[in-house]
Amino acid sequence: MRKIYLVPALVGLLTTVAAGPLAAQGVQGVTPRQKAAAAPKAVAAGASPGAAAPASAAPAAPSETAPADDKIKAIDGFRSAKFGMNEADVRAAMAKDFSPKADAIKSQDNPSELTHSVLLPVPELLPNGGTAELSYVFGYKSRSLIQIGAVWSKATDAAMTPEKLFSNANILRAHFLSEGFKPDSIAVNMPVNGGIVMFRGSDAKDRSVILLLQGTFENKENNQRVLTPTSLLLFYVADAKSPDVFKLPPGQF
Repeated sequence: MRKIYLVPALVGLLTTVAAGPLAAQGVQGVTPRQKAAAAPKAVAAGASPGAAAPASAAPAAPSETAPADDKIKAIDGFRSAKFGMNEADVRAAMAKDFSPKADAIKSQDNPSELTHSVLLPVPELLPNGGTAELSYVFGYKSRSLIQIGAVWSKATDAAMTPEKLFSNANILRAHFLSEGFKPDSIAVNMPVNGGIVMFRGSDAKDRSVILLLQGTFENKENNQRVLTPTSLLLFYVADAKSPDVFKLPPGQF
């Protein structure tokens, strides 16, 4: 069974892409290998997969008037499951949203972060997108919902293809760009270790959505680095900067 982690992956992503508004910026030299949709424009040629945007990259032009907090998209969970719910309430929300069979929901513990998760495969979570696996993560101290994730890959759907993964990523990125997240939190098409952050955005309370297309890179002509997607990850995170996971107290070692 796939292990569900909150950190360091998400905290690292926030650190990597927290460079300001980048919604108008593309990715040069990083071309997802696909047939179903046009590749994003890109990051500076020769940039490493883990590199943030180059200093010369042009940020998106800020709007003349920043939207008020009550006009910014609120990220409070996913569908009927809301941050802060206990496991019983989340299971009830899953039943309401997806009507799963009694044995479809699985449990999993993370031995290093001491978090607990419940997992559910959902066919067509995204229309025509194939089967995804949903994960609902409960915090170490609070035992309440702190993260919801969705993963598309061959592990979740044997018929999944790189073209389908990239098509799913494009659809979701376009949707999130229209949702009204906090403008200075938005980043798109940012190369990171092992993939591309297709979208990252936060709300007025710094709760975040992260869409990550993972895969393998190959160097091609003209310094282009071609990504063959292997998985697409979508995260809704209550607090990625200070997640409720186990950490050793200072001074013990």
